[in-house]
Amino acid sequence: MLLKELEKYIGQLLEISNYHDYCPNGLQVEGRPEIRTIVSGVSASMDVLQAASAAGADAVLVHHGYFWKNEGPQITGIKRARISHLMEHGISLLAYHLPLDAHPELGNNAQLAQLLGFQAEERFGEQNIAMVGRLLQPMSLQRLSGVVEEKLQRRPLVVGDDGAIIRRIAWCGGSAQDYLPAAIELGVDAFLSGEVSEHTVHQARESGVAFISAGHHATERYGIQALGAHLALQFGIRHQFIEIDNPV
Repeated sequence: MLLKELEKYIGQLLEISNYHDYCPNGLQVEGRPEIRTIVSGVSASMDVLQAASAAGADAVLVHHGYFWKNEGPQITGIKRARISHLMEHGISLLAYHLPLDAHPELGNNAQLAQLLGFQAEERFGEQNIAMVGRLLQPMSLQRLSGVVEEKLQRRPLVVGDDGAIIRRIAWCGGSAQDYLPAAIELGVDAFLSGEVSEHTVHQARESGVAFISAGHHATERYGIQALGAHLALQFGIRHQFIEIDNPV
C-alpha cells in the first residue's frame, strides 16, 4: 500500500488530532512511497533501525520517535546518525505517542489491562490517558507483583504491604508516576506505572495506596505490537516486532 494511505489510516484510527502531544504524531521521516514490510519497536533507536534495514523494512513504526518539544532542533550527533540511516535505506519513520497510549483497544494501557487481568471502568489523568478499574480476580499485592513480573518479564519495584488485597487498581504505562495523587483520590488500592520518582514512594507510603513501578519500556511494548499486527491483518502487509532489551 502507499505510505500516504497508511499514514492517513493510522491517524484516523488513533484519532491523533484529538491530542496535544510533546512530539509530532504520524510520519516523521519520509522514505519510499510504497509499503510492503513494517518493523515495529518501542523506540526509534539505532538498534531498531539497523534491524529494520536488515529485515528489508519499508517503514519503522514506533511509540517513541523524534523531535520532542524540549529537544534541540539541530540534526547532529546521534540524531543525525539515526535519520541518515533511515534516509540512506529509504525507510519511513511513523511515530505515535499519546494517541497510542490512549486507544481503547490497541493502546498501551488497554493492552496492559488485557495482559495483566484488569477490567477498565473509566479514564483519568492528562487527556484521559490513564485507566482505572478492577482486577478480574482480587489478589494480594505480593501475588499481583508476581503476576506483573511473570507477564512483563521483569521484576517490578513495589511500595506497599505485601499482604494487602488489591481489588481496585489504576494504571498508566511509561513515566506516569505523577498520576498517583489522582489515583489516590479515586480510591484505588494500587497504582501501576512504568517509572518511579523519589517523592512517589512517600506518597504511596503515606496514602496506603500501593505503587508498582513495572518499567517504562516494559509497560509500553504492547501497544505498538498490537498496532503493527492490526495493520498486517487489515492490509496484508508484513509486520515484525523488534524487541530491544531495556532495563528502564
